[in-house]
Amino acid sequence: MNTGTLSIDFGKRLDKTAEATEALLAELLSDEPLDNEIERPKRLIEAMRYGSLNGGKRLRPFLVVESAAVFGVSPKGALLAGAALECIHCYSLVHDDLPAMDNSDLRRGRPTAHKAYDDATAILAGDALLTLAFDITTRDEIHSDASVRLALTRALARASGIGGMAGGQILDLAGEGRFGDKTPPDVSKLQQMKTGALLRFACQAGAILGRASQKEYAALDDYGRAFGEAFQIADDLLDVEGDAAALGKNTGQDAALGKTTFVTLLGIDGAKKRLRDLLARADATLSMFGEKADVLRAAARFVAERKS
Repeated sequence: MNTGTLSIDFGKRLDKTAEATEALLAELLSDEPLDNEIERPKRLIEAMRYGSLNGGKRLRPFLVVESAAVFGVSPKGALLAGAALECIHCYSLVHDDLPAMDNSDLRRGRPTAHKAYDDATAILAGDALLTLAFDITTRDEIHSDASVRLALTRALARASGIGGMAGGQILDLAGEGRFGDKTPPDVSKLQQMKTGALLRFACQAGAILGRASQKEYAALDDYGRAFGEAFQIADDLLDVEGDAAALGKNTGQDAALGKTTFVTLLGIDGAKKRLRDLLARADATLSMFGEKADVLRAAARFVAERKS
């Protein structure tokens, strides 16, 4: 494997998927009402666009597309599934930034949605993005088999709901002492839910769309777990060592809020060692796919080495 060539190809593929996701989201968030929609209020649709367009690397849709590509799945359906996932991710960012949650003023280098609009509009924009995600996963264009669409929808619901991202967020708030005594959270469990669940789903989605065997599904699922934890550790390290201008958001927020992270738990050197171990694990889980999974291997390295 020529890692230099792969690095170049990875960057191009990531950018290409980001551009395709951006265009698809813009289409999905058009002004024109769909069947059984009465109207798309201007302020709401504009706030939804503000919270979901013109930002981010679109890493989650990329993982959906590339994990599906391992099984030869057409990018069209995979990209729609990725767009649904991105709607969930973007809604979570809009809500996480609210004063009642993380109280952030800056996201991707510009004012957060509630600063650009207001709290109520931001809440409703997040609600509508969440709902739109499940509209998308039911569409025939994702897969001709309704049972595949059902499996995809259920997996996304579980990744984003009580036992996934939303549950992880409340564990995070509890760890800050929001609901009484401050009890340090189980950092690994918190990560698996709040951040890891959607990244893991992205890899599961490719396997679901590709009708993977049980063994193949388990391999991609384990890769997704390792990828999610690596992403969070890298994020925790960036909050300590990163540059706010490069990140497009404030740094040092975890410490300011008194959050327990992988860095506070393991120390900087320990967190970096854990990150290296996770890269090795991610690589090992993909061995059964051979060169077809080279882009996924590169994605794990990209996450570990990212600066923003």
